[in-house]
Amino acid sequence: MTTPYLPFTRPTLDEETIQGVVEVLRSGWLASGPKVQEFELALADYLGGGRQVRVLTSATGALEVALRVCGIGPGDEVILPALSFAATANVIVRVGARPMFVDVDLATRNMDLNQAEAAVTSRTRALMPVHFAGLPVDMDALYGLAHRRGLRVIEDAAHAIGSAWNGRRIGGFGDIVSFSFHPNKNMTTIEGGALSVADPELAKAIETERFHGIARDAEGEMDVVRAGGKYNMPDVSARVGLGQLRRLDEFNGRRRALARAYFSGLKTDPPMQLPSEGDDGHSWHMFAPLLPLEDLRITRREFIQSMHGKGIGVGVHYPAMHLFSVYRAMGYRPGDFPHAERIGRSTVTLPLFPAMSDSDVARVCQAAAEIIAAGARRAA
Repeated sequence: MTTPYLPFTRPTLDEETIQGVVEVLRSGWLASGPKVQEFELALADYLGGGRQVRVLTSATGALEVALRVCGIGPGDEVILPALSFAATANVIVRVGARPMFVDVDLATRNMDLNQAEAAVTSRTRALMPVHFAGLPVDMDALYGLAHRRGLRVIEDAAHAIGSAWNGRRIGGFGDIVSFSFHPNKNMTTIEGGALSVADPELAKAIETERFHGIARDAEGEMDVVRAGGKYNMPDVSARVGLGQLRRLDEFNGRRRALARAYFSGLKTDPPMQLPSEGDDGHSWHMFAPLLPLEDLRITRREFIQSMHGKGIGVGVHYPAMHLFSVYRAMGYRPGDFPHAERIGRSTVTLPLFPAMSDSDVARVCQAAAEIIAAGARRAA
């Protein structure tokens, strides 16, 4: 019997959620409605801390809205890590500000906060850290820096729904926190994102920005108070999110178990550099070791192709952002951020999703070990 193909990620949707979507479709209320309100309240309750949560069509849109409601625009600078998905930097450019990249820690992949502090100028308005793979940034150091320098913090927590710092869930405290519900994340709404804030007035500004800048008076008369966009989540997506949120802790618990199995079983010669283990606050959005390319005759592309040949999907998360053409045009160059560049050229994302079995992890580990052994420079 042919071994089934193992993708690097796959969402888990149960029948109760699917039936719930059918009920929404039959209700006739397909745009933002009661399910969006229910989902926002459920997320706020899950995060804790008395937060205000507003959902949007994507995490990219959520980050852009966050920048806009903070008044960040032309002439401003936002400090962020050089290692993330391109959207983290793109939204800064889209509001007219300049992304100020800094390097990351080689083990945690999170923003180097010492470099972040050194990058602060009179034009710096915000820090935009990324909780890479679900491993929280050092929140005490992050907010200590923000308070010392009078900066907003917009957390890119796209990987970190369900992650925690010292027992408090990411998004349950802090300034502005953005989540992603893309299908490859720890929970999905098909497409979608959310912003978590403490201030009800800031939540109102997010509502206005996400739906055309429309405000209504007590009589329901409409005014447009800002040139807003359209980022409102439909009820179908919210209903998927409600089903996913109900199982999020279960999903993340399974992810942690799979990560432990990788740490135990992924033994290659020459060795791959494994990610930081973190603690129980790590939600393990993905497992991304570094290939020992300096000791291999094969390239990363060839490693990925060989894994694919064994029926195993492998991703790349992520290339160093400052090396993309749009950011080179701003003056960034190879060598600016050595850790991000090393990670970017040698990282691979191995399969990790709740429906995987322990035997799936063993299969991945064996395949990786075989391919690396065969591709080692010392091999005949």
